[in-house]
Amino acid sequence: MPSDLSTHNVEEWVYEVDNLAVRGLCVIPKKKKQIERIVVYLRGGKGQVGRVQLARLLQFITPHTVVFAPYYRGSNGSEGRDDFAGQDLRDVEVAVDVLKSQFPNSYLHLIGFSRGGIQGLLTFQSVKADSYIIWGGVTDLHLMYEERVDLRGMLRRMVGHPNKNHQAYEARNAIKLINASSPPILIVHGKEDVQVGIHQAYFLEEHLKKVGATFETFYQNKEGHVPRPPQMKETLAKIHQWMQNVEETSP
Repeated sequence: MPSDLSTHNVEEWVYEVDNLAVRGLCVIPKKKKQIERIVVYLRGGKGQVGRVQLARLLQFITPHTVVFAPYYRGSNGSEGRDDFAGQDLRDVEVAVDVLKSQFPNSYLHLIGFSRGGIQGLLTFQSVKADSYIIWGGVTDLHLMYEERVDLRGMLRRMVGHPNKNHQAYEARNAIKLINASSPPILIVHGKEDVQVGIHQAYFLEEHLKKVGATFETFYQNKEGHVPRPPQMKETLAKIHQWMQNVEETSP
């Protein structure tokens, strides 16, 4: 991915997870001693659909921030098979271990977009993130199965049928893991989103209220899955401010 950045290097990392060589893209400050924040971006889609794009990672950089996005196993040269919020969650956890080992005093934020929403919900607590931003994200696979008729075949192949493979869906139920002591969550969603319906965000919000978790919402009334440029600017400003606020109030 050609790039010429004055402050950051763009690197493709290869790291070992469960004896598999997994790849990911990293945008890292040239002055590594200044790194104070780690952002792990969890992509949406599957395979070439929703693949990691450098432009998306650049939205989250600062002079003090390293941004990393795992491709997930089975995608873009990574060994193994995509397990759709199953064993591929290890790709996220091991990546965080590598980053934390290099920058142990940095804040950690996860950002899950679309399918990456469920990936983040299932890992943001195990990796001890300081916060989680779920952006246009899937929060429940049952809702996804009901909503996206065009994706039912894919879900049956990768996870199974919700009725016949109940255990596989239950293992991917992230909501039950979230309680009042969970790290703070920012829900970002467009109300006109037809790829991941706004009810996915409402479903998560309802649970967070019920258990007394710390969270905020940022809903955009006229935006779809990806905001238009002016609204995208607002969204990114909100996310950056959220991360800063979390860090300033962190013990």
